Amino acid sequence: MNGLRARAIAIVPALLLILAGSGGAAAERQDTREEKLVGTWSLVLVDNVLPDGGRIHLYGPEPRGLLLFDAAGRYSLQIYGAGRAKFASGDKGEGTPEENGAAVRGTNAHFGRYALDAAGHSVTFRIEHALFPNWEGTEQKRSFTLVGDRLKYTVPTPTTGQAAIGEVEWKRLP
Repeated sequence: MNGLRARAIAIVPALLLILAGSGGAAAERQDTREEKLVGTWSLVLVDNVLPDGGRIHLYGPEPRGLLLFDAAGRYSLQIYGAGRAKFASGDKGEGTPEENGAAVRGTNAHFGRYALDAAGHSVTFRIEHALFPNWEGTEQKRSFTLVGDRLKYTVPTPTTGQAAIGEVEWKRLP
């Protein structure tokens, strides 16, 4: 009986540790995707994928950008083409039509609120203001994957009007 009692005394703490560890793992798995989105993300790629599988690098081969999600449900997104030409006059108000056109084509930005669907597989940007005025006041739903420090989503109707699907990938900044 003493041997049985000694084993039980040794086993109970081990079981409690296993259960406590399982509870912690379960709690960790229950982190919402929203909590995992919160933070600052750096742009990796932004392409239009054509029906034949071809890709168009909308902002060049090395685009720059930043995406911020906060815990209160707000976001801000900016995308810039690398190597954009400077305005010859040095004055934004004095840009030529060509310079202004290139500046608009070389950027995308919007901000507002975001929401996730119940399953956590899409994020909806509720756009308050945008560089592309047609998006202001709209909701833009994006299917996404979140693997490690990479967030990837698709844009079903890109701003280019092409028959394409936008693909955007971000990397979490430390």
